[in-house]
Amino acid sequence: MTTARLPVLGLIGAIGAGKSTAARCFAHRGGFVIDCDVLGHRALDTAPVRQAIVTRWGQSVLNDEGRVNRSALGKIVFGTPQEREALESIVFPVIGDLAQAEIANATPQSRFVVLDAATLLEAGWADHCDRIVYVDAPRAQRVQRLATRSGWDEAELTRRELAQLPAEVKQARAHAIIRNDAGVPELQDRVDQLLKEWNEPLRLNPIAAPRTEDRT
Repeated sequence: MTTARLPVLGLIGAIGAGKSTAARCFAHRGGFVIDCDVLGHRALDTAPVRQAIVTRWGQSVLNDEGRVNRSALGKIVFGTPQEREALESIVFPVIGDLAQAEIANATPQSRFVVLDAATLLEAGWADHCDRIVYVDAPRAQRVQRLATRSGWDEAELTRRELAQLPAEVKQARAHAIIRNDAGVPELQDRVDQLLKEWNEPLRLNPIAAPRTEDRT
């Protein structure tokens, strides 16, 4: 990946903290959002990645359509660090290339790029970001959100967290931490304040004043 002419903000955070909601708040202020989870899906659909996965884990990780079954693969890799690292070595380079292409295609009207990537630090993409933002929320809120969104319980959250760098490590490497614990309007205010603070050093492209409906 290479740094775009536009400033690149890396967006990471605690699982279930509302990183995607924060990404939308940045988008409301002119951010060109790149969702690396979406790019991960695309990477799994590429022939080289699919073949590498089948070579390592066999045909059982494919569904009836011959595509990678993410649930079946997840049960394998999230239980064993060695297997997870093997998968990361296969998909991270491809996702990085896809993200680089997306960054290059950022619209001229955008103020900055938002690289929404849960495993940004693990993948080694931090050096390509001008700033890194960590989105956080109380654990109880995160467990509730994940139960509603994905049907996860606290044990599943813990299992997923163990597959990533510890929260304190991520927070230490972030340039700012935004709390998402009081609703979308408050989160938007916190994003706006951060962008105001970073406007001069990052030389963000100008944007019109926020519209009233953005705050609802």
